[in-house]
Amino acid sequence: MKKYAIGVDIGGTNIAIGLIDDNDHLISMDSVETPQEGTASEIIYCVVSMINKMLYEMEVTEESIECIGVGVPGTVNKESGKIEFANNLAFHDEDLVGMLKERYNKIPIAMNNDANAAAYGEFIAGAGKDVNSLIMVTLGTGIGGGIIIDRKLYEGMNYAAGELGHIVINCEGIACNCGRRGCFEAYASATALIEQTKAAMKKDKESILWELCDYNLEKVEGKTLFDSVRLLDKTAEKVMNQYIYYLSVGIINIINIFQPDMVCIGGGISKAGDLIISRLLKRVQEEEYARASNKHSRIVMAQLENDAGILGAGLLVRHANMKCE
Repeated sequence: MKKYAIGVDIGGTNIAIGLIDDNDHLISMDSVETPQEGTASEIIYCVVSMINKMLYEMEVTEESIECIGVGVPGTVNKESGKIEFANNLAFHDEDLVGMLKERYNKIPIAMNNDANAAAYGEFIAGAGKDVNSLIMVTLGTGIGGGIIIDRKLYEGMNYAAGELGHIVINCEGIACNCGRRGCFEAYASATALIEQTKAAMKKDKESILWELCDYNLEKVEGKTLFDSVRLLDKTAEKVMNQYIYYLSVGIINIINIFQPDMVCIGGGISKAGDLIISRLLKRVQEEEYARASNKHSRIVMAQLENDAGILGAGLLVRHANMKCE
């Protein structure tokens, strides 16, 4: 009988799930919007509904599911299975694994930080499959980070290593919902970029940004800015340059600390591709501490895009189970 793994990626904006075959290939996926202000039980109900729907559509039985892996933003205690803290989902000590086990009590289930899962997915099957060390930076509702050193995922004593979105880049800066001020994610997440774009639009009523969002601020996305930059809009260019500055400060800090083979940028903003990379590289090359060295960390966009978190979540559990056998 064929065996499958299920990967689940719970984000502040969307919940995505995928079915992974026994060759570690993602063969089916689905996504829905995350219930706004939803409780943990409501989100798990959504996940269970999505899993059941996928199994039915793919004609796969529960008996052939060898494991379920879940990636969530925040601090995950892998011993208890609880999410101890997730600022972008307002989770505090939530037993998501326990809730899932109530429905799938015969299937091994484990949870990990979503950026750890994305880092593992890119390391196994994406941009980082040929490197020894990789730092994943996911730019979404917040900023997540995953750290792979000497081909091993580094999680720290509380399984909370890699919260790169909460390194401070401005000590007296914007208040972050983690409780600190000036956090990297408060300036360089997709959420921050959208707010920066809206603020600039309010000052320039003639910007092409307005046309691209149908003159409705609620429709502004990261893509709105990037499309306007390609159309040579001056206001969009100013926002872009400021955003690249914020992004570069965080990336340079990360490179100075870890000196990894690769920094892999994922999340929705990564779809802008070379529009970001070319500008980011220029600033990093000018300011990183090891700028005089012959070797430098490669900065690349994630190859698996949104699939990385789903694939990594499932494979982290599958490969851990294989090592235990």
